[in-house]
Amino acid sequence: MELTVREARLTDIDRVSSLIERADDRWSSAQLGSAADLLRQLVYLPNAAVIVVMDGRQLMGLAVLTLRPSVASGGLIGNLDLLAVEPGHEYAGVSETLVNEVIRSARNKGCVLLEVPRPGDPGALAQWEALGFDEEGVRLSRSLTGSPAAHH
Repeated sequence: MELTVREARLTDIDRVSSLIERADDRWSSAQLGSAADLLRQLVYLPNAAVIVVMDGRQLMGLAVLTLRPSVASGGLIGNLDLLAVEPGHEYAGVSETLVNEVIRSARNKGCVLLEVPRPGDPGALAQWEALGFDEEGVRLSRSLTGSPAAHH
């Protein structure tokens, strides 16, 4: 599998919606419709990034980064709002590729911190911690300032 990462295009949104539906059965049709409408807007906003991972022409994964200002944190905070991977390919490097691109994009956008929802699964928590994230209540966070080793 040869993965390529890029910003999503407006023409990707229908495939993205289908991927979200396959990757997470908790989404209703109405939620998917609303998500697709919002994703179409986010593609153009400077305070967000919709990132896709492709294997050739096949969409393998998606991540949505949103930004918010925080006076208490001293700058912008990135939020990994959505991470969806084609079922069966979660461990083929797609998730890690997406997370690394979100980290890069958040840094490039000037974020001082990146947050993700805290996973309920201890195995998933260990994977996030291996990527440099620390537990902070119901979220995990990773400092984006300093050297990569400075997050501990």
